[in-house]
Amino acid sequence: MTETQANQRNTNISSALTFNILACCNMSMARTAIMKLPHYDVETPVFMPVGTQGTLKGLLPEQLKALDCQIMLGNTYHLGTRPGPELIKKAGGLHKFMGWDRALLTDSGGFQMVSLLTLAEITEEGVKFKSPYTEDQELMLSPETSIKIQNAIGADIIMQLDDVIKTTSTGPRVEEATYRTTRWLDRCLAAHENPGTQNIFPIVQGVLDERLRVESAKQHAQRDVRGFAIGGLSGGEAKDDFWRMVHLSSTHLPDDRPRYVMGVGFAVDLVVCVALGADMFDCVFPTRTARFGCALVDSGQINLKHKKYEEDYRPIQDDCDCSTCKHYTRAYLHCIATALPVACHLLTVHNLSYQMRLMKGMRESIKAQRFPEYVQGFMSKMYSDSKYPKWVTDALAKVNIHLTPSPNRENVTEVPNKKPLKDSCNTCT
Repeated sequence: MTETQANQRNTNISSALTFNILACCNMSMARTAIMKLPHYDVETPVFMPVGTQGTLKGLLPEQLKALDCQIMLGNTYHLGTRPGPELIKKAGGLHKFMGWDRALLTDSGGFQMVSLLTLAEITEEGVKFKSPYTEDQELMLSPETSIKIQNAIGADIIMQLDDVIKTTSTGPRVEEATYRTTRWLDRCLAAHENPGTQNIFPIVQGVLDERLRVESAKQHAQRDVRGFAIGGLSGGEAKDDFWRMVHLSSTHLPDDRPRYVMGVGFAVDLVVCVALGADMFDCVFPTRTARFGCALVDSGQINLKHKKYEEDYRPIQDDCDCSTCKHYTRAYLHCIATALPVACHLLTVHNLSYQMRLMKGMRESIKAQRFPEYVQGFMSKMYSDSKYPKWVTDALAKVNIHLTPSPNRENVTEVPNKKPLKDSCNTCT
């Protein structure tokens, strides 16, 4: 990075985020914090529902707030294509446009390099897309364009444009994408016009290459930014590779800033990643699976389209206090699942309630220094036969949480007087 680039970057550093760590697990890398953003104080670990085009399918903003949703995600590519940044900016930003007064995060549009690869051409300049809406329209998404769109949208956290490739990629393209992502980061920082109200998060890349992922994390950690994302995962790689890359990235990123693992939404993955030191997550899974008639429960998920629920007059989950479980039975939901729009609404309410309670449970257990017990209890419900996947036991053992067949507290292996996993974390004692 040249001196000119460094000077440009230093004038565009955001002061719009503070990260106050409240407690750290005394065994694992889990921690809980308050992330103060311009529009809302967000408690971490946090799950962010995905509202791709400025709306969460099936729910109103006031319903999201009732579910204790503190931050949600919008998509730069889609919002930049329709309705476009000019219209959103004229409306006063996405918060006002969609009627949401809590925190927002926007992705960079880079993921569409993979999801819309047949429509995209990638060069050092950026990504040229053919519009999925009209045949003759093209959009050049450069680092500068991505930031310009996100500045107009006005989200509290905005993502750098990164060079996204398939998670299972190998060969020279992996190194090219990793170093290009860093070059694009500096262009994003230089183009950022709203550092007082918006935070740019760099994205650690390198897919499954340990050397490149460490190098990416180290390079990005040198930039004076307020948080980091861990990208290039949740794209079909083996779970054993997934957790190792999360752990590797977390250990090479600063402790005093939030770490956001992109695209993670399965409950087991969330619990493991929190143990590995991650703070923020997003995924379409809980809302998308609701549209297919599936509901999230402590043992995984149930498909309410199955005939066995035809005469099941219980709520989706007995101890769930969401409005769906309070008023409707599995039998009723079976009757309307995927057939009537209201079913999508009711199941989305429940699934998001499940995700919010999961994150709250982890936060409270960390504060009480009972996170390992919480993990044991969660896994015992998810795998009632105690046949835990090897990747789960390996990942948790890496941070000193050892699963046992019994969910009882006395059967959780603890290490007395254990030192914190990372000496640089001032909160761990």
